[in-house]
Amino acid sequence: MMRFLSSTFVLLCLFASAHNALAAAKPGEPAPTKEGLDFFETQIRPIFVHNCYECHSGDPKKAKGGLTLDTRDGLRKGGKSGAAINPGHPDQSLLIEAVQYESLEMPPRGKLPDEVIDKLVQWVEMGAPDPRTGKAAQIKKTIDFVEARKYWAFQRPKAVTPPAVNDPSWPISDIDRFILARQEAEHLHPVADADRVTWIRRVSFDLTGLPPTAEEIDAFVGDQSPAAYERVVDRLLASPQFGERWARHWLDIARFAESTGKGINLPYRYAWRYRDYVIDAFNADKPYDRFIMEQLAGDLLHPKDPADRNNMLVATGFLALGSKGVNVAEEQFRYDVIDDQIDVTSRAFLGMTVACARCHDHKYDPIPTTDYYAMAGIFGSTETMAGIKPGRRIVSEVKLLKLSEPHDSAKPNPEETARLSEIGRLEKELDTLKNLLRPPDGRPRMPRARINPKVVRDRIQTIEKRLDELEGTPSTAGNLAIGVREGRAVNSPLLNRGELRDKGRAVPRGVLTVLKTPQSQVAPGHSGRLTLATWIADKDNPLTARVMVNRVWEHPFGSGLVGTVDNFGALGDEPTDPQLLDTLAFRFENDYRWSLKKLIRAIVLSRVYRLSSEHNAEDYAHDPSNKYLWRMERRRLDAEEIRDSILAASGDLNLKRPEKSEMLELDNQIITPPKLVQNVRKPSNHRSIYMPILRGNVPEMLRMFDMADPDLIVGQRDVTTVAPQALFMMNNGFVLVHSNRLAGRVLSNRDLTQVGRIDLAYRFALGRLPTKKERSEVRQYLTDYRKSVEQAGAKGNPLFAAWASFCQALFASGEFRYVY
Repeated sequence: MMRFLSSTFVLLCLFASAHNALAAAKPGEPAPTKEGLDFFETQIRPIFVHNCYECHSGDPKKAKGGLTLDTRDGLRKGGKSGAAINPGHPDQSLLIEAVQYESLEMPPRGKLPDEVIDKLVQWVEMGAPDPRTGKAAQIKKTIDFVEARKYWAFQRPKAVTPPAVNDPSWPISDIDRFILARQEAEHLHPVADADRVTWIRRVSFDLTGLPPTAEEIDAFVGDQSPAAYERVVDRLLASPQFGERWARHWLDIARFAESTGKGINLPYRYAWRYRDYVIDAFNADKPYDRFIMEQLAGDLLHPKDPADRNNMLVATGFLALGSKGVNVAEEQFRYDVIDDQIDVTSRAFLGMTVACARCHDHKYDPIPTTDYYAMAGIFGSTETMAGIKPGRRIVSEVKLLKLSEPHDSAKPNPEETARLSEIGRLEKELDTLKNLLRPPDGRPRMPRARINPKVVRDRIQTIEKRLDELEGTPSTAGNLAIGVREGRAVNSPLLNRGELRDKGRAVPRGVLTVLKTPQSQVAPGHSGRLTLATWIADKDNPLTARVMVNRVWEHPFGSGLVGTVDNFGALGDEPTDPQLLDTLAFRFENDYRWSLKKLIRAIVLSRVYRLSSEHNAEDYAHDPSNKYLWRMERRRLDAEEIRDSILAASGDLNLKRPEKSEMLELDNQIITPPKLVQNVRKPSNHRSIYMPILRGNVPEMLRMFDMADPDLIVGQRDVTTVAPQALFMMNNGFVLVHSNRLAGRVLSNRDLTQVGRIDLAYRFALGRLPTKKERSEVRQYLTDYRKSVEQAGAKGNPLFAAWASFCQALFASGEFRYVY
């Protein structure tokens, strides 16, 4: 059990850490501020942990390039290439050059997102404040699995009796009893509850991603019954918009996008089916264990009917939608796809970074390289049907999954049938010829008949040219999907240091040794995917429920009970309240029967979720990071929420789901800017989750407000506040158009007075009425703006221009973009 430190000791530790950092400052370096040290802890340390420690930590003699980044001294000393940073001077820092890919290219697997690089630049500009002192992170030499299984995250969660509290009148649920007990132990006092308008706006955004309507606010404020809160939550959970909101959280984790990215950007024209599957799964409250099974092994489950079969095939898109580099050799392509599948599966469901064991035993967690290749065998025995083949610049539709035809579908076009038949025949011949020249296992073998290599290669070129002609224009039938299916069962060789040219012994297919059970043994002749899915979804797996409960907790509160939502390993955070986490995980599995709606309902109906975001100086002095939840954290809206809220306020939001995706307007060839603008980036008033998301070309508004990078597995988005966001709200065409639309909506009611219209604009945009002072200031603003337009002799209606400017100011306000 975690030991709780006294508040005095915690303060002493914090003081000592800051003192050590100050003492360690070199002559000429500015003394680090508290804000600087906080910035390192919250923004910079996680970057190093998740992107650099794998190769640059521990013993400098063994670290790559002699560079270690897990201590302050190691970072400042640098490695064989010299000092890594020059505090205060990012333009003279090798670390910054490397992450910007200007000299060295680090990390080698792919360039970090621009916003992450910007944080590193900002940190160096601040003088690179760094509180770390002492020895390097300890790296395990050998793995003792008996000892490893004692780690808290590898123990099965158990429900515990909620602790007694000194103020029994405050909690309204067991969640509150756990939270209040921690607060009382730390001598903290929760602030007052939020007012009803604030609460309904908060819960509406958290559950649906949309603001409440004026009618919904009035109904809740006027409902003084004990069940008023429950009625609101149940209504929101039952709305179609719930699935759209919470599906977006999962799509961030599933690295959902509608193109391959990586240089040659080919379209995933049917990725939208997976997006809609996830939305429907959340709305139907599909049990989470079933949700896991369908995404990892839906093609291997028993469907009720053809529609159910289609649904489960689409679910396997989870494994197929990662980014893919086409310009690589076939074997490299195959292992890159496998690596992506291992990474997304282990991090999404287990919170473990198994992919770190590709080249060597995991340095911090009990995951040997053999475990990585045991899972690689499972996915190597799986055929990924994304339509993408290495060396090909055309999407191949015969490499997509075929769905069952709907009963009312039109008869197939004979010409289309013949085209697809020829494509299939040529693809089969092409695979045969390539296998003769380069067997899949990489070992030379003699063909049964002597062949002339030149004549075979010429035939390959002829086939590929004909396939490009046939596949360039996509099928009009459209009953296709991206996903996976069973392949030939094989074990993967262990690649020494991850090198394809240095193959070792074959590793039997299997799951993680530290959590292996008798039931997780892979049967001969099977890929092992169904076994893997069953092992993950089993109640005996101690990670699965904990990881998902933690992901759910993070969204309403801004931080998980385990801060590192994607990493429950040794480099991750320990839970702030392990008993609460375990109790919720146990109930999620047993009492709620894997129902995400029941879990979410319990969380948002707690007293702690009702707290206001007001400041309390005494509590803040003791717990400035709000670790113990003595108040509700203010939350900036996600990019999609900001766009959808603008549409909702202007009256233009279309809540109907689009039938398909604009991606179907593209052909099967490389996506070029003209095709993108003409066919994909069309004006739309649908919710933002339905906007086409292409790798390397995320819509500007979503990118501006920190949408998850679709190349990455993102359990928790970055939240930035930067000047370009304010400029966007001032100048972007979308904002201007809908400011005009909101102004027109307010002015269209001729029976209202000016004050009535001001009140209406506030309610549409902010969900509340303005104060008396705000009304007075707005009236003066409208008068002054109208006069300035008239004096300038500008074209148009000065009255409308003044109102449009005021409406834009509402959209640009902090209150519009935050919930409190």
